[in-house]
Amino acid sequence: MSETFRALRLHKTDAAPEAKFEDLSLEDLMPGDVTVRVEHSTINFKDGLAITGRSPIVRTWPLIPGIDFAGVVETSDNADFRPGDRVVLNGWGVGEGHHGGYAGKARVKGDWLVKLPDGLTSAQVMAIGTAGYTSMLCVLGLERQGVTPDRGDILVTGAAGGVGSVAIALLARLGYRVVASSRRVATEADYLTGLGAAEVIDAAEFQGPARMLGKERWAGAVDCVGSHTLANVISQTRYGGAVAACGLAQGMDLPGSVAPFILRGVTLAGIDSVMRPKPDRIEAWGRLAKDLDLGLLATMTSHAKLEDLPRLAGEILAGQVRGRVVIDL
Repeated sequence: MSETFRALRLHKTDAAPEAKFEDLSLEDLMPGDVTVRVEHSTINFKDGLAITGRSPIVRTWPLIPGIDFAGVVETSDNADFRPGDRVVLNGWGVGEGHHGGYAGKARVKGDWLVKLPDGLTSAQVMAIGTAGYTSMLCVLGLERQGVTPDRGDILVTGAAGGVGSVAIALLARLGYRVVASSRRVATEADYLTGLGAAEVIDAAEFQGPARMLGKERWAGAVDCVGSHTLANVISQTRYGGAVAACGLAQGMDLPGSVAPFILRGVTLAGIDSVMRPKPDRIEAWGRLAKDLDLGLLATMTSHAKLEDLPRLAGEILAGQVRGRVVIDL
């Protein structure tokens, strides 16, 4: 009989998905040329949507959710990987249409995997996770648009969340003056300044309808929120600035104006982390290993178990999860 492992698996019902903790075997996994012993995963906003059913994220039933994981290769028919290699996976539809990281084992295409950078453990890589990897892609996006530390302040919205927290730590270490926007200024200001934010402001400033052109405030921004917040940020971005947009916590709409783009030359840089080409992934993980303060990473990280995921799913959608949560498999 095949070895079994613990997993969280979602089953379709007429209402919300039913999350069950089950003992599965390799025969329950989907096709792939690399099998990984999963050591750690994490929880992201998209995982919260999948587990609660608040949005039609899941495309295959039943499904093991978890859009990323880190662990050790056990078997491989892919020339790029051998047993014993330490690997990380982010995106590629894993946890949506292909079994994901909330299980002791995962079988995936080797082309979806990246080898862990030297100096990072699987727990640290999942403390970074898709959120931190996305943060690094945002930083790279701003750099490619010529947004350097001497250009002025960088705004980070949704600052206390996973993407925002890592973005602040990265940007501050790279020499940028970071302004953090949060709905929870009273409770999170010390946390955010501890990560490197020079200033913390209330997210309520960005909630209402945006002007066509607001006062120029930001050389660049990392937006994790979307909707009115993103429209306001764009309207306040300085001439020649750039906004890296990676989130939709407030909504998928963009109720703004073309004026910042055609009158101020502002660039809106869309950041996709799911289907990102492998060279970009390798570059981002290499930069994270070099540019992220692992001491600060530890201060924004908590640990949880597989059984905590249904609770955490609701909390992350409600904006009640601070920083990063590592799921210990």
